[in-house]
Amino acid sequence: MARSKSENLMARSRKRIPGGVNSPVRSWSAVGKSPRFIKRGHAAYLFDVDGKKYLDYVGSWGPLIFGHANSEIAKAIKKALEKGTTFGAPTEGEAELAEMVHTMVPSIDKLRLVSSGTEATMSAIRLSRAYTKRDKVLKFDGCYHGHVDSMLVQSGSGMATFSLPDSPGIPNAYTQETLVASFNDIDNLEAVFREYTDVIAAVIIEPICGNMGVIPPAPEFLHALREITKDHGTVLIFDEVITGFRVSAKGAQGLYGVTPDLTCLGKILGGGLPLGAFGGRQDIMDLLAPEGPVYQAGTLSGNPLAVAAGITALKLLSRREPYLELDEKGSQLQCGMEDTLSKHHFRATVNRVGSMFTVFFGVDGVRNAEEARCCDRECFARFFHGMLDRGVYLPPSPFEAAFVSLAHQRRDLKKTLEAFENWAKEESRG
Repeated sequence: MARSKSENLMARSRKRIPGGVNSPVRSWSAVGKSPRFIKRGHAAYLFDVDGKKYLDYVGSWGPLIFGHANSEIAKAIKKALEKGTTFGAPTEGEAELAEMVHTMVPSIDKLRLVSSGTEATMSAIRLSRAYTKRDKVLKFDGCYHGHVDSMLVQSGSGMATFSLPDSPGIPNAYTQETLVASFNDIDNLEAVFREYTDVIAAVIIEPICGNMGVIPPAPEFLHALREITKDHGTVLIFDEVITGFRVSAKGAQGLYGVTPDLTCLGKILGGGLPLGAFGGRQDIMDLLAPEGPVYQAGTLSGNPLAVAAGITALKLLSRREPYLELDEKGSQLQCGMEDTLSKHHFRATVNRVGSMFTVFFGVDGVRNAEEARCCDRECFARFFHGMLDRGVYLPPSPFEAAFVSLAHQRRDLKKTLEAFENWAKEESRG
């Protein structure tokens, strides 16, 4: 049987790119077979190099809240491109974007633009240590904060997919200052702070987990976390790289009414181009060079193309206030999937917050990483390929969030649920 163009491209890529991909989860190692190579995207659809069309629920892993090739964002990028790609000097757009972020997320008094979420979390942690004059940082099992050395301890996403508790190449000394607690477990959190009283510089958390699948916070968990960190003089960092401008205009902190000291942003902030940011309280942010002693820099930070895309994306969100629509679309998918799972007697659960969702097979509920790891990965792989064969493109890992965009129409949701029903019927027959 002749190989597809995607298979040929994967073989070609493997010769010069480790694993053939530039980010591990793209390799489809968790679900098997060869990944599709994408040629273009439009609205809610992807088109691969073999001419196949898919309804897309990956959305470039979250940034594409308006779908692919949004005309207004594309126009803004083109206009910026005509003036130059990068200057290594300040531009008016950087100030405008910072002002817009503060208006939408008031806890961010000041921010620093970077080029990725990993840079944002790394810098926020460094800043927190300088502010508190402490070394230890607490994270949560299964939460992923980029490939920062000290944070690759019991991470989610690709780390869970490949069953790696950490990564080779990281000295033990780097992770000895990292503490790990269980998400949604207040008793465990309190126990950690009792043992490490007055030595924890920062707590970093995905307020809604998106890298061990979607896991919402328990009703009082984030509020308890806020109070504990205040009592101990610990900086609270919300990693809202995924949730920022995704679940509400103010992110998860607005949705749940909990104010962190620092916030990390990315994905939607860049309107589909590489852009990240970290920001928060002025007294902490003023420690950054050149105003303070904490060094952080980046040649392409705040580059004009990404800034123009980000400004346009935030303007569109402010103009449209789309979150009720996104929640309704997410709810339609969740309810339809749950009905199908029940009808065909699957043991499974659908976790969702707004337009983010994950289907966990083989479990009755998922509230933390330990429960997520109990899911049926083989069933998920069959689900992934069954939906792909029916024209629906989902994240190729059981530990990732899927995303609904504003480009998804009611007919697209109906088509998705019909594909899910047909797959479930076939799967239940055995």
